[in-house]
Amino acid sequence: MNEFYFGTGLFDEVERLQRQVAHAFNGRPLSIRSDRAGAFPSVNVGSTDDAVEIVAFVPGVDPAQIDVSIEKGLLTISGERKPTPSDTTPEPRAYAHERFTGSFRRVVELPQNVNPDDVQARYVDGCLSIRVAKREASKPRSIQIQ
Repeated sequence: MNEFYFGTGLFDEVERLQRQVAHAFNGRPLSIRSDRAGAFPSVNVGSTDDAVEIVAFVPGVDPAQIDVSIEKGLLTISGERKPTPSDTTPEPRAYAHERFTGSFRRVVELPQNVNPDDVQARYVDGCLSIRVAKREASKPRSIQIQ
């Protein structure tokens, strides 16, 4: 007999519990680092030995409408995604609208070892790539034994 047998309702119970927890927190994130579901733009954050790299996925946004700033260890990406012409025409009437339009703002907390004076940003094919260099003192280095 399989020791890992689960009744047919186990996954339903887990889903019910998740809904209850979300309801108890009124839709607020359960972690200080998490964000609400469906936040725009979606971001990936990674780190190399030399820099912290952030990629924000902002398709359909004019790069001139995006502002990137760093203040007190927080990287802020803000801007506006304008509606497409098909969003503003009266016909046909949409019965589902999943594409976000309007103002947006995302904030990413940066580690303390970054250099806010050495930042590069590029926009290519709907992806905003931001590279924040690390301070020289925080980079890994090899120490020779004598």
